Amino acid sequence: MRLLPWTGADGKPCYLSTDNPDSLLSRLADDVEAAQLASAEQVLAGAKAVLGDPRAGERAVRFVLTRAVESLGDVLRVALSRGGDVRQSRT
Repeated sequence: MRLLPWTGADGKPCYLSTDNPDSLLSRLADDVEAAQLASAEQVLAGAKAVLGDPRAGERAVRFVLTRAVESLGDVLRVALSRGGDVRQSRT
């Protein structure tokens, strides 16, 4: 079972049951994951820039923090999908 990089309409996780990594849905999931990771890199760069700017206001900091939280959620989902046990490191 593969955890897909999106949720259903009810917010619950979606899974794919296939042994074919070249299926249409598998390839779509791979593309979405790649886009999420690329987006996370951009968000990280933007957040670093805002946090490094002493003139950045509260709105800018809140904006980048909101985007960073969203990206972190996406990256964690990708890690789980690829077999990483991200919850294991919590103590």
